[in-house]
Amino acid sequence: MFKTIADAQWRVPHADIDLTGNDVHVWRASLSAPARTVQRFQEALSVDEVVRAARYAFAHDRDHFIVARGMLRTILGRYLQLRPGHLRFRYNPYGKPALTAGAGYEQLSFNLSHSHGMVLYAITPTRAVGIDLEQVRDEPVCEQIAGRFFTPQEHAGLCAVPSPMRQAAFFTCWTRKEAYIKARGDGLSHPLNAFEVSVGPGAPARLVRTHNNPAEAEQWSMLEIEPGQGFVGTLVVEGHDWNITHLQWTGDH
Repeated sequence: MFKTIADAQWRVPHADIDLTGNDVHVWRASLSAPARTVQRFQEALSVDEVVRAARYAFAHDRDHFIVARGMLRTILGRYLQLRPGHLRFRYNPYGKPALTAGAGYEQLSFNLSHSHGMVLYAITPTRAVGIDLEQVRDEPVCEQIAGRFFTPQEHAGLCAVPSPMRQAAFFTCWTRKEAYIKARGDGLSHPLNAFEVSVGPGAPARLVRTHNNPAEAEQWSMLEIEPGQGFVGTLVVEGHDWNITHLQWTGDH
């Protein structure tokens, strides 16, 4: 099963935004922020998040991590009507974050991905969700990477794409595969060649088959996200019959 969108309509949310059972909200934001905003976000982080931020060798990367986590806390806090610093996270064995159970607030499923100064967040109240974002850039060995990590069908499909479009096709395929394993929550312990996604310009985002459990492919929806010029993205959601809303972070939240 799959959905497509020709042009994502990113809009500024209303103050009283709601998230109901079949909703999936995808937020888009820039990670560039003035020093005072970085400081404000850092003050809302947990000790372990501050420690993780300090591990970055370059201030640019450290600030992007702080902003990405600070915005995540702010967005989730908006839905839950909680201050960003009051949220607590847990992580599964593969590093996927979730809100801590039993902390006095309802659960939300969420996922995030950032690339070269842009970040996407996917949030839903009832379903497993994964999202991935990549900047399309020159990758001279994309065919070799695909030959090593993709299925033979995906590799052949990529090689059949005309050369001027091959970089975009490679990164689009990569986001489809990453979003799926992020939705499953098992990270790269799930081999990238254990399932197949659609490949090629104009091919609707689709989970074609899963090799270990053929029925699983029908349990997920895959949607191409258009984050902006020079970027590609994919959203994977458990089940079907859900409604997506594209939201733009403005900093006034």
